[in-house]
Amino acid sequence: MSVPHFFGYGSLVNRATHTYPVRTAAEVRGWRRVWKHSTRRKVAFLTVEPAAGVTISGLVAEVPGADWAALDAREHAYDRITLTQAHLAEADALNLHLYQAKTRHVGPPSLRHPVLLSYLDTVVEGYLHAFGHAGVDAFFETTAGWDAPILNDRAMPVYPRATRPAQDVCALVDDALRALSAQVHQ
Repeated sequence: MSVPHFFGYGSLVNRATHTYPVRTAAEVRGWRRVWKHSTRRKVAFLTVEPAAGVTISGLVAEVPGADWAALDAREHAYDRITLTQAHLAEADALNLHLYQAKTRHVGPPSLRHPVLLSYLDTVVEGYLHAFGHAGVDAFFETTAGWDAPILNDRAMPVYPRATRPAQDVCALVDDALRALSAQVHQ
């Protein structure tokens, strides 16, 4: 049996949010990120949905001890999906999974259930470190749902794994949100 791996496409790209052994950067075809709200969480978060012609970047990490329990607990609002060779941009045949929000529990973000700016900052910081500026640009381009309300919680982060990135990361996020005409609320 091969060692199980997961594909992280959001906060899991930021290595400061976990201790999973990262194997490699990778791309997955046929999916895009999207902001959703789940009845299992108070705020919106990233998930994925099928999207023909779209490729997303992320990190592949090993599931420690081949034990999914801790990772499944962290990702409790998601279903674990097995990826096939058709999804992988690389030829590597890993036992690879990704997490997709439980569709029966999701809806659009709202003012009561916003995207947290501290969460977005943490994700973008991970993409900047792993993929550079081009990776950050690709993150924004391959993510849907930018019409979601975004709560500016930078001064007092609500996101439990917020990393408080440097000002240059925050400026990248702010510039991208302005370009997308995203609505940031205080």
